[in-house]
Amino acid sequence: MSIDFHSKKNKDSYTTREADFLWKETIKGCIGHKELATAVDIGCGGGIYSKALSDIGAMNVIGIDFSKAILEGAKKNCQNYDNISFKFGTALESGLSDESCELVLERALIHHLDTLSSAFKESYRILNRNGYFIIQDRTPEDCFLSGTEEHIRGYFFDLFPRLKIIENKRRFHSEEVFNSLYEAGFKNVQEIKIWETRNIYKEKVFLLDDLQRRTGRSILHELSDRELSRLVEHINKSIPSSHNLIEKDRWSIYIAQK
Repeated sequence: MSIDFHSKKNKDSYTTREADFLWKETIKGCIGHKELATAVDIGCGGGIYSKALSDIGAMNVIGIDFSKAILEGAKKNCQNYDNISFKFGTALESGLSDESCELVLERALIHHLDTLSSAFKESYRILNRNGYFIIQDRTPEDCFLSGTEEHIRGYFFDLFPRLKIIENKRRFHSEEVFNSLYEAGFKNVQEIKIWETRNIYKEKVFLLDDLQRRTGRSILHELSDRELSRLVEHINKSIPSSHNLIEKDRWSIYIAQK
């Protein structure tokens, strides 16, 4: 069964990591020295990347999510950041004023949308002129790279091909993202690929435990508990190393300007 984002038992599911240093450096490189009075994190989840936006220089960060339960976890996760606030909203209706921010981030969000047009137009509306719209998600090509010691997710689809069908249906190809951005009015659209470190595990047992608890991995909620145990055992046998595992995910990042 798919993850219930509105359940209080899942409110901390997306608070258990820190954004990768490479991610922060990549985003800083994309926006240059642009001053960020306000950055908006739409689909903020547990606030991991709201904190990252603050860390790279945003003076004020607004995290928006459609789950009140998830927002509870985000507020707790960001309680030491005085410049981060959260509000209930969606990618289609952020509740923010026209031209009220310099940057909008939508990370791991668009695969939850049926179409891109309305969400992109909403981001265009709330951005200042020359503001940056940054989208991060996986294309089908990103998802279906083979499983390795670093690319753990590849093993998910090796063992359960039906997950590949689910993933393929909800992922947008780069061409679709580009076309929708231009149709919404954005300019200077570019795409970069990034291998983002998801986590570092001193011992393999910690990785297996993370998988068993499905922490922050919505696709694994499509598996039954029995199937999940099979997957954990499959990955345990497939990875020879027992120490210092660096798990990475391949992402596509799109940068556009208003």
